[in-house]
Amino acid sequence: MMSGINNLSVPSTDVDLNVTDLQRTLEAHRTIKIGIISVLGVMITLGNIAVVMVIASAVSGWSRNSRYFLLSLTGADSAFGLLIMPLNLCVSFMKEYSGGPDPFCHVVAFFNATIYSTCMYTLATISLERYIAVFYPLKYSTVLTRRRALLLIAFAWVFPPVLLVPISFPEGIIEVQFSRASLVCNPLYSSNVSYSLSLTCFIFFPCSAIMTFCNLRLWIAAKRQRLKLRRHSWGGGYRPKVALRVLVPVMTVYYTCWTPCMVIMLYNAISGSGVPEWIEFIAVWLPTSNGFLNCIFYFWINHSFRRKFHLVLQRLCLGLCPGSDSDSSCVNSVESSVVPGWNGNSSLHERFSSVSSTCALLTLMPPQTSVRQPEPA
Repeated sequence: MMSGINNLSVPSTDVDLNVTDLQRTLEAHRTIKIGIISVLGVMITLGNIAVVMVIASAVSGWSRNSRYFLLSLTGADSAFGLLIMPLNLCVSFMKEYSGGPDPFCHVVAFFNATIYSTCMYTLATISLERYIAVFYPLKYSTVLTRRRALLLIAFAWVFPPVLLVPISFPEGIIEVQFSRASLVCNPLYSSNVSYSLSLTCFIFFPCSAIMTFCNLRLWIAAKRQRLKLRRHSWGGGYRPKVALRVLVPVMTVYYTCWTPCMVIMLYNAISGSGVPEWIEFIAVWLPTSNGFLNCIFYFWINHSFRRKFHLVLQRLCLGLCPGSDSDSSCVNSVESSVVPGWNGNSSLHERFSSVSSTCALLTLMPPQTSVRQPEPA
């Protein structure tokens, strides 16, 4: 019997030592993690500030609806750096974790999940808008009116809080805890498996399906168009090449950033177990890095955006140099000559600029051919 007691007491001591060692390790890595989060937050914030400076006004080749959707994406991405990171770092700096319900941590977890979900829904709506613009260019202004575009954006921002509001209640249907591994207030998904699984069914899987379908169709169409132009000895077509270079990285980055987080969420919900420290940290914060990468793949890779950004920088420089009226008039003349024959009130321009706003996903006519469609009766 004594032997049995000793055998039972040893594992208990080992567990205490392991917990102490784990806490020391987490505390030692805490500074490094805070530094990574801070740098990522600065990159996201600066990148999206530059984006807002450009798309706050008209960009040549971008339709009004495209700007609405991209402004919505910029708002969701900016929330990573301006809201999510400060809130979680505040918890990391000021809060002593206790086992009981913590109202503040529940609120932070609610904002985390809401912004993450809004970002996914916004990416899905952008893919849907580009799909309609490319495959139904002449019906674009009828199918996706300004009102419908704003309704889609409103849905992307309103539906996630409604779906995730139970997380904000300390005595709600799901528990929340502060993770010292990821420095994030996270729902304990194993405390309510059915609700956790329903979140993935309503958020991740539908958004991923829409993005995959739309971008795959666009990629196939761009590839066929490139082969068609090559057969007609038109040099393969510049714009289909751009499409192939843009669509693959967009989907690769999306799944790379979001899939690990969803896998760990499902693993925690089903098994009730955690994952190693750095795996959890990387998986939880990868989706926020998508907020910076979106600036590259949805904006900086676009020629019209870069040209408008250069004009904005020139204006800022001229504003710091008084008495540069001649230079200012030169900048204005350059901007007005970006798109000859610009007519912002034309529904025809709305349709073709919406096609162009897809980062030149398709070229519907051979190069050096003037495309002019008559207005529908």
